[in-house]
Amino acid sequence: MTHISAKPARQAAETLPANDNNQAALADLSFLDVINDDDQIADIARRAERLGHVTLIIMAIGLTAAPLLYLMLA
Repeated sequence: MTHISAKPARQAAETLPANDNNQAALADLSFLDVINDDDQIADIARRAERLGHVTLIIMAIGLTAAPLLYLMLA
């Protein structure tokens, strides 16, 4: 009599087919592993906030200068 199981028997890693879906073979490519210091995280947040402020100021200047330029050339 043959025993029939709903789950197939586990295979060793060497006998599994080569594919990219094997979770054990996936590399952890998170950039957060490189940043491990709170000072570095705070520095990145400060730079991002400064960049946001500069972008906001440039957008405000552009939104006021564009209509003025249009009225001057019309």
